[in-house]
Amino acid sequence: MSIRLGYQMPNFSHATSPRELFPSVIAQARAAEAAGFDAAFVMDHFYQLPGLGAPEEPMLEAYTALGALATATERIQLSTLVTGNTYRNPAMLAKTVTTLDVVSGGRAVLGIGAGWFELEHIGYGYEFGTFTERFQRLEEALQIIQPMLQGQRPTFDGKWYHTREALNEPRIRDDLPIMLGGGGEKKTFGLAARFADHLNIICDAPELPGKIEALRQRCAEAGRDPATLETSFLAFLILDEDGDRARALQDDLLRKQAARDPSGPSVEELRETVGHRQFVGAPDDVAEQIQRRVLDHGVDGVIVNMVTNGHEPGVLELAGKTLSPLVH
Repeated sequence: MSIRLGYQMPNFSHATSPRELFPSVIAQARAAEAAGFDAAFVMDHFYQLPGLGAPEEPMLEAYTALGALATATERIQLSTLVTGNTYRNPAMLAKTVTTLDVVSGGRAVLGIGAGWFELEHIGYGYEFGTFTERFQRLEEALQIIQPMLQGQRPTFDGKWYHTREALNEPRIRDDLPIMLGGGGEKKTFGLAARFADHLNIICDAPELPGKIEALRQRCAEAGRDPATLETSFLAFLILDEDGDRARALQDDLLRKQAARDPSGPSVEELRETVGHRQFVGAPDDVAEQIQRRVLDHGVDGVIVNMVTNGHEPGVLELAGKTLSPLVH
């Protein structure tokens, strides 16, 4: 497994109708595959997230969508960024992602995190619990999921989860990779050092040097060589051949975000905060930003979303040409 360049699809609001939505998702996954991306991701959410749109905007169930993408693509790896552990029984999640692996011919990755979006939990009736409880549940879940992915039959009695010789067949490999996503230097990074093949770091770009150092510490505590844990950074990419158009797209995105919460930050305040995760401009500008702000700090790769124009023809090809030389 290697994910040096990934493409996340967090926004389905560009489709003019539900019938046109999934053909656009397939088109983006195929374009990412053709452009040299290593993996395609969807979010595991039921409502659209703050900062990306209103809760009622379109959101697909992740594993149904990934199963369909498995039959529409050939080489690209498929995953969530990331599965909310609170939404599924862990043994069932192991079965689900293993089935995706079988359907895709060995291209599934289990992306997983503790879960955080309280509104979804309330709306769908899932127990939210405390921050500490959600990470306790994730730690227990990984002790069930990891051996099931490896063909073992775990018996587990925890505070939150219980299994009895849990079977997981069919499988086509014993090394289906696990990717954790998040920015927590103690809990998330500690679990990644113990269980994961890949860590997607979610933070502001200026925080990366500290995050990388914290990850090295967690690996040392777990007795693991940090070189064996691949890393990536989640970047919001606004790319166009015309840098002025890219910056105009950013302005439009920030204005929409500010309008959704009139009592919240202004456009300029958002530019200061959200801008730490955005990479905006023409190809040469974006390549320089990704190299200087991310890769030079020792991160192995990037996972990008392109909420403003990723669905437009030719944009993912441009992104692949821009970023692939930096990470491959």
